[in-house]
Amino acid sequence: MSETCHIVCPHCDAVNRLPTAKLGAGPRCGQCRKPVFAGEPVELDDGNFHRHIERSDIPVLVDFWASWCGPCKMMAPAFRQAAGALEPRVRLAKVNTEVAAATASRYNIRSIPTLIVFRGGREVARQPGAMSQADIVRWTESVLGAG
Repeated sequence: MSETCHIVCPHCDAVNRLPTAKLGAGPRCGQCRKPVFAGEPVELDDGNFHRHIERSDIPVLVDFWASWCGPCKMMAPAFRQAAGALEPRVRLAKVNTEVAAATASRYNIRSIPTLIVFRGGREVARQPGAMSQADIVRWTESVLGAG
């Protein structure tokens, strides 16, 4: 990995250039001054999805879900816990398919929940179905070759 990387702020969507070695040291956004990593998934929609996927130099794991989906609701706490375990190596994000219908359609989401790992703006892996926190972390790390 290079000495610096670009990370999109989860609060204001500004692109920050940060020292790679200090990603785990609680960096703050240069624009809004809020923490760049909070151990929580980022809510994305049709308006900011591509900025986060394409402009972040770290991989982004996206949970496509809907409010009426029982398995999605059951998996939500596990996904939130996985954010704490995977950040700052991986950004976790959630996309409500009812709100971001264009994004869900573009990525051909046919069942929910569906997890997709993006790297460099491209989909690298997809996993349908609810998973535990440990399984989310294990699957993500196996996809990205990290451990």
